[in-house]
Amino acid sequence: MGRCEMFDHTADVGMRVEGRDLADLLETAAGGLFDAIAVDRSRIRPLEVEEVVLQAESTLDLFADWLSELIYRAEVGRKLYGKFEVEARPDERSLHAWIWGEPIDLARHEFGSEVKAVTRHGLIVERRADGSWFAETILDI
Repeated sequence: MGRCEMFDHTADVGMRVEGRDLADLLETAAGGLFDAIAVDRSRIRPLEVEEVVLQAESTLDLFADWLSELIYRAEVGRKLYGKFEVEARPDERSLHAWIWGEPIDLARHEFGSEVKAVTRHGLIVERRADGSWFAETILDI
């Protein structure tokens, strides 16, 4: 799995993500998102699985849409997710993924930040010369 680092950004939180390939970048970013939302993501049990299919205009849009979809599903479904498997398509603008999680249990889950959205301000998604991927985004909390 790749690496995710959080950084302070005025009233929001920034996230820098590295992955060995695009799928790894997206999985790592999803993990980072829920590390911000839940104090201890390891306490999120993989009791339910959901399928996610997304297509976007660009890789940049796919990254933002992926995180936005996860925020939406967590909010509307009152769920937390802790495990992610992503298949990035060769066009680098679409994905097929599975996410595992469970309904929020206030007795077991402790919350960190309430993430409202992924901002497009300063959003970077790029493939490096060695084939690995890097992304940087700001999470609106």
